[in-house]
Amino acid sequence: MKLVILDRDGVINADSAQFIKSPDEWKPIPGSLEAIARLNQAGYRVVLATNQSGLGRGLFEMDTLNAIHDKMLKALAQVGGRIDAIFFCPHTNADDCACRKPKPGMLEEIAARFNADLTDVPAVGDALRDLQAAVAVGARPILVLTGKGQKTAANPELPPGTPIFPDLAAAVAHLLT
Repeated sequence: MKLVILDRDGVINADSAQFIKSPDEWKPIPGSLEAIARLNQAGYRVVLATNQSGLGRGLFEMDTLNAIHDKMLKALAQVGGRIDAIFFCPHTNADDCACRKPKPGMLEEIAARFNADLTDVPAVGDALRDLQAAVAVGARPILVLTGKGQKTAANPELPPGTPIFPDLAAAVAHLLT
């Protein structure tokens, strides 16, 4: 099985320092939905792994997160794409859970649910914590410069050898070559 793990905010859609708290605030990054559709057409299962501490902070409720994801899935369907599963961590840093990236718990759950070895599975993110979680499970971290990506690219803790792409579309074009 071919698998790709994607972060959401800053990779698929525009990020916000104030969090994405409603479907209206969810806006796809140009080319990201089509990139996911290309992955699907190439036989990849696409899985989302996203920290959503806005839930734990009380900024939005579960029904709102579901509505945001529903909007994303409908927009993907319009371009022939799909997300095979959505994994999220509702906790804040203070909760010290095992699933909040950079900890590997969410990715380990993906591995268990899909009965997959994540060694060398592409994991695309815009934040250092996305890349650190990927490294922790042996996945292949890929940085995009959208969202927090520009700041992350300058971080001295960037995992060595992490490929950097302008956006998800460019990362996917590289993966499919």
